[in-house]
Amino acid sequence: MAGPNPSPTEPPAPRGEPMDAVTVLVCSSCRREGDGPETPRPGSRLADAAGALAGALADPGVAVRRVACLGNCSRGLSAAVYRPGCWTYVFGGLDEASGGDLLAGARLFAAAADGFMPWRGRPEALKRGLIARVPPIDLLKDLP
Repeated sequence: MAGPNPSPTEPPAPRGEPMDAVTVLVCSSCRREGDGPETPRPGSRLADAAGALAGALADPGVAVRRVACLGNCSRGLSAAVYRPGCWTYVFGGLDEASGGDLLAGARLFAAAADGFMPWRGRPEALKRGLIARVPPIDLLKDLP
């Protein structure tokens, strides 16, 4: 299995291993309506919290990365959970305290043998905040 920081040219970890690498992509540019440009962005604080928690857990199967914008501005703080070769899950309506929920969902997803994030056991914020489930790119290659 690939280490916690695989190079961009390293192939993804083979599917079926108990802990495939999962990346939580947190929109760090999310902000609340009415926040001024100088106000620290809640999305950035969520990214900080999720990253700190991931570091404390020292789980090589889960990484947290910031992204500039997920384009889900009308649904509040947003994040996506990605696993190579599997569906990607996009969540909205999160808050600054959702870092633990994102990591719990990522760990569930990493351990799922079928490549889907299980509904059972998923934190409530990830049940009610699901925006989209995006198919893996390999699946799209087979479309006519």
